[in-house]
Amino acid sequence: MVVGRKISKKISRISVLDKYILKQVLEMFLMGVCVFTSIIFASDTFITLIKQISMFGIPFKVALMMIVLNLPQIIVMTIPMGVLLATVMTLNGLSLKSEITVMRACGIGLNRIAKPIFIFAISMSVFSFIINETVVPVMMKQSKDLALWSLGQKNIPDGKENFVFKELNDDGVLKRLFYVGFCDNKVLHNITVLDTSKEGTIQVLQAREGKTTPAGWDFQKGAVYTVGQEGKVLNTTLFESSNVKFGLDMSKELNKNVAKEMNFSKLVKYISENLHTMDKEERNVLIIELYDKLALPLTTIALVLIGVPLAITPPRVRYNRGFLFSILIIFAYYLIRALSISFGETGTLMPFLAAWMPNIVLTIIGVMLYYKKVYTID
Repeated sequence: MVVGRKISKKISRISVLDKYILKQVLEMFLMGVCVFTSIIFASDTFITLIKQISMFGIPFKVALMMIVLNLPQIIVMTIPMGVLLATVMTLNGLSLKSEITVMRACGIGLNRIAKPIFIFAISMSVFSFIINETVVPVMMKQSKDLALWSLGQKNIPDGKENFVFKELNDDGVLKRLFYVGFCDNKVLHNITVLDTSKEGTIQVLQAREGKTTPAGWDFQKGAVYTVGQEGKVLNTTLFESSNVKFGLDMSKELNKNVAKEMNFSKLVKYISENLHTMDKEERNVLIIELYDKLALPLTTIALVLIGVPLAITPPRVRYNRGFLFSILIIFAYYLIRALSISFGETGTLMPFLAAWMPNIVLTIIGVMLYYKKVYTID
């Protein structure tokens, strides 16, 4: 009975310790995710918003909705930052208040103190992987479709009759000339398109009606005449329905994120099916993205491994240096990440190493620091 009571008390004490540490970690984690997400929104994302509005004519409301759809992707990136900040700030605070010293004096080692933090980090890695596999691809696809739809809807003067608009190339020379009889409910009627984009020939497209879609312009019941330089009709094609990509094409810009629109298994299938049709750089980018779908969630554990020993403040230090450590570690991680991915895309590094290099470097440094702090007597 006495032994049972002792074991029960010990389990209760451990449970209270875990709850005490996890409560502080969770509070700092939520704050960290909010702070880092806000920073990314204020820097990179809103710059993208302004670029889309100015270059592609996307309405502000649509661009703002696209940013919201990109939020899960940003959260996946900020989860490792938040976990690191929570780890360092929590342990640093406990160390400054001498609580860690008291715990160690009671026989509770650093391994035991860090145990709930590592469990939390593993849980966040799994959560990050699930979000990246389920929510992010869907949101990225919707964001792309919304951008293409918005792009197709611009420059459609609804309600006007007998109007002309033109498209110029980069040198300011006429590329296409559009004549529309009238526009009703975003549907163009009695359309004639003069296309001079192909050197040596002129194409004249006439259609009874047409409208824009994310895939291009859909024309119904018309004909296409190809006229040579001498004025002779070289070819005539009649059609019931035809899709043509006219106007500003943003698909190449948006297709840079094609890997983020697929989960791990779909990306593996996509790479295997298109391996022989892709150039080397495109293949490297997609393979790096594939490996990164595993490497990025596991970054959380690597950052905690290096954050725990750095958070334990020596007795002579009487200020909280946790936030500074967090910023420096995050900066070092993303610097290594940017360099390794750049080298991987150019073929200097193997795609596997390009994606995993930051984790490998942080894990090696973290294991050395953790061993020195936990198993070496000062």
